[in-house]
Amino acid sequence: MNLSSASEQIPVKHSVDMNQVVGTHDILMITLDTLRYDTAVLEQENCPNLCGSGPWEKRHSPGSFTYAAHHAFFGGFLPTPADPDKSSHVRLFHSRNTGMKTHPHTWLFDTPDLVSGLAAEGYHTLCIGGVIFFTKKVPLARVLPGYFQRSFWRMNFGVTHPQSTKHQVDHALKILDTIPTDERFFLFVNVSAMHGPNHIFLPGAKRDSVDSQRAALRYADAELGRLFDAVRRRSNPAFCMALSDHGTAYGEDGYEGHRLAHETVWTVPYREFML
Repeated sequence: MNLSSASEQIPVKHSVDMNQVVGTHDILMITLDTLRYDTAVLEQENCPNLCGSGPWEKRHSPGSFTYAAHHAFFGGFLPTPADPDKSSHVRLFHSRNTGMKTHPHTWLFDTPDLVSGLAAEGYHTLCIGGVIFFTKKVPLARVLPGYFQRSFWRMNFGVTHPQSTKHQVDHALKILDTIPTDERFFLFVNVSAMHGPNHIFLPGAKRDSVDSQRAALRYADAELGRLFDAVRRRSNPAFCMALSDHGTAYGEDGYEGHRLAHETVWTVPYREFML
C-alpha cells in the first residue's frame, strides 16, 4: 500500500508551550506499538478516546522497531512531522546545550533523557510495559523500563493476551491511586495490542492484516477511555501524547514485519491533546 494514498491529514502546527506544561500538568505518553498510519486513519472515526478532539497527524518515526524508537523518544526525539516545512518541526522536549537549534516553546532538560529530566522536576515517572523490550526478563529487556522510577510488566500485558490493554489500564489505575493529586506524574504506557499477533482481535482471522490491526485499535481505544476518564477525575490539567513507535508491513512490496526501511514502517500516526 502506498500510504500517500491514504486519507491525508493536514499537519498540525505545534502551539503548546511545554515550558507552561512541565511542572503544572500531569503528562501521559501512550505508544501504540506497531500501529500503522493508514490503519489509524481508517479507524479514527471509531476511536472516540484517542481521536475525539481531532484527527491523526502523519509523522515519520526515528526508529523501525520498538527498542530503537523508544530510545529516541526518551531522548526527546518524537516522530517528525511528514512535512518539509521546518516550522512544523517543533520539538516538545530537548536536551539543553547540545548545539542543536530549539524553539522557545521547547522544554529543555539537563539530564541524559526526558524521563530523568521530568523526575528532576519532581514528577513520579511510571512505566506500564507491553512488548518484549519491557518485560525485564533479561538484561536487554530491562534497559527501557530502567529509565523510570517505577516500572511494571505482567504476562497479561503482553502481545498474546486478548485483554492486554484492559490489564494494562487496570494496573495503571491502581498506580495512579497512590499518587497524591497535588503531585505530578509522567505515565508511559506501551500498548501491545496492535503488535502481532493482532489477528486474535478479529474473529475468524488466521493472519495479521490491516483489518485485524484496526480491530485491535478499536479494542485498545475503548480501554484507554477508562484511563483518560480517571486522569480527568483527578481535576488536574494533563497533557497526553499518543503515537506509534513504528508501523509494520503486511506483504507490501514483498516485505513482512518491521525492523526494515519501508513506508509502512516509518510512517506513523501522532496526536497530542489535553485531558
